[in-house]
Amino acid sequence: MVGMHDLTSLFKITVALLAIVNPMGAIPLFISATQNWSSADRARTAHTVTATVFLVLTATLFLGDRILAFFGISLSSFLVGGGIIILMLALSMLQARESPMRQTPEEAKATADKEAIGVVPLGVPLLAGPGAISSVIIATHHAKAGFGYHLLLLAPIGAVSLAVWGVFLLSGPIARHLGTIGINIVTRLMGLILAAMAVEFIARGLNELFPRLS
Repeated sequence: MVGMHDLTSLFKITVALLAIVNPMGAIPLFISATQNWSSADRARTAHTVTATVFLVLTATLFLGDRILAFFGISLSSFLVGGGIIILMLALSMLQARESPMRQTPEEAKATADKEAIGVVPLGVPLLAGPGAISSVIIATHHAKAGFGYHLLLLAPIGAVSLAVWGVFLLSGPIARHLGTIGINIVTRLMGLILAAMAVEFIARGLNELFPRLS
């Protein structure tokens, strides 16, 4: 049975993940990468990006624990490290600019193959990048939850994937109505929310690493 605390936690995770993935901020890059393409090709690429984001984050959801265990990384350390990564992304978003952690200049140029562009660089690392992966791994450790909570976390991942799909399919009309200024405002608002959550992750990790600080 899903409790009120679980619903609140799922809502916070969905908001955080949506802010990190930030499909609205990726609209200019999507339009640029698919310039002069037919509507059918753009729609097919939007489907590919959505599937890539969902599959990468779902794989992270179920394999994240094992990855941390393999490298001998504690959750406390990952909270601090992941929080710093998310904070860096948030600071870039507050300045309405693209962080190199999401996409390097070399990855941005890899747009020749219409079949592959939806996977790299649009799907990974632009949307399902280090920040999103870190957020999912941190979420899996909620209150020492078991496999059932992992299944519940498919809801935020699915919701964010659907948001990516819808935003990219409507990227043209959204860009025309909001313009660069409108998209930048949304990006900055998401960055502000993300910065607050990143600080919360870092504070929790430091508190667990150094209990005497509390």
